[in-house]
Amino acid sequence: MSPEVMEKYEVVIGLEVHVQLSTRTKIFCSCPTSFGAQPNTNVCPVCLGLPGALPVLSRRAVELGMKGSTALNCTVQPESVFARKNYFYPDSPKGYQISQFDKPIALDGYLDVLVHGETKRVGITRVHMEDDAGKSIHDGFKDSDRFTYVDLNRSGTPLIEIVSEPDIRSSDEAVEYLSEVKQAMQFAEVSTCDMEKGHLRCDANVSMRLKGAEKLGTRAEVKNLNSFRFLKQAIEFEMVRQVEILESGGRIIQETRLFNPDLGETISMRSKEEAHDYRYFPEPDLMPLRISPEWLAEVTASMPELPQARRARFASAYGLSAYDAQVLTITREIADYFERAVKVCGDAKQAANWVMGDLAGMLKADGKEFEDSPISAEHLGELISLIIKGELSGKLAKDIFPKMYATGDAPGGIMEREGLRQISDSGALEKFVDDVLAANPKQVEQYKAGKTTVIGFLVGQVMKLSRGQANPGTVNALFAEKLK
Repeated sequence: MSPEVMEKYEVVIGLEVHVQLSTRTKIFCSCPTSFGAQPNTNVCPVCLGLPGALPVLSRRAVELGMKGSTALNCTVQPESVFARKNYFYPDSPKGYQISQFDKPIALDGYLDVLVHGETKRVGITRVHMEDDAGKSIHDGFKDSDRFTYVDLNRSGTPLIEIVSEPDIRSSDEAVEYLSEVKQAMQFAEVSTCDMEKGHLRCDANVSMRLKGAEKLGTRAEVKNLNSFRFLKQAIEFEMVRQVEILESGGRIIQETRLFNPDLGETISMRSKEEAHDYRYFPEPDLMPLRISPEWLAEVTASMPELPQARRARFASAYGLSAYDAQVLTITREIADYFERAVKVCGDAKQAANWVMGDLAGMLKADGKEFEDSPISAEHLGELISLIIKGELSGKLAKDIFPKMYATGDAPGGIMEREGLRQISDSGALEKFVDDVLAANPKQVEQYKAGKTTVIGFLVGQVMKLSRGQANPGTVNALFAEKLK
């Protein structure tokens, strides 16, 4: 499809984000939520939906639901009601999902997202709590061509579903919004949002309309997108697919679709036009959930600093650029690491450069996260302090840094062990300077003729002779004196 044709249309996107709450047990029973257990071992009569088993709501799950809603600027409702969402599928042993329908836990929130340097507000319609289904496994077994296996360990895992307004207008905006949701949930300690373990996934509702039109187009819902890359690819494929249908005079069918990452395409799963509704009705085995003002105040008082507030503080308190503040708050672990390093060295800009540059590069090459860094934040702060105090040159610090990464040792210990302390004594450096002047008469003449930039070359020669241990400032001063 040509860019000129695509330019005639506007995409309208809303996301439904499913977040697994970081509880030790399931939402309506005491079965563990731990990942990786043997199939069908983290189960009991409640999450298996056996007759006579009664659900008991987890207080911890409700508190995390309240924290998640607050992090999304939503209004937590004083009363919410659980409902049965009826559908039949092999991985739903009860034959229904316990969710919330017309009375969710929270309403009317928003998140501000930064896209191409501009801030946009995406409205959040609602947050509701629900239990997760199990998992159908369609491949990986020798008889997968004939059978689908079902693992019910996930059945009953606590979730919140975050439903956005249809305010998103590009795949990039969708990715940034999902990233903001992930950061908010991680900073608020609501969820680890580990997408590989299914702790964060989303459905994308995508429709196209002519630019300037007010009426929304017919939407297709792309289910279970579990990576930022797949979300972007699925939306961009849907945009082209729907425009091609509209341009050929066809009609978009309201349907549920799945994304095939191998093909980079969405495929039809089921039509929604003729489908029965879910026949919601209030869950008869659970009382309405009532949240008192006192309970809500107690939970919100325990909220940590959220990403947007922390970015603003990094910019105002440390003088960092908006870009640096954004990068340093990608995860709470990075932000905490940075602040611990600054507490030791007192220089936020240098700490930011080391954290975002050398350390981030090494960790990425090693496949590690900041919480697994062999270099502690305190040791990084100590390294920067040694540079500030003139005990280490920048070059020496770069030499010591990989040794810190390999051993986990403090920089001071490595310096003493390998004799890498910076030389600042003029007497000790004067011989290096004299040797360099004697060996480079051409550069000396160029300097005296007015080409003062050659002093950088001369200083570099001293750094080589001293194995990077010479104090560049002292060396510069000696050359300036001797070349008068």
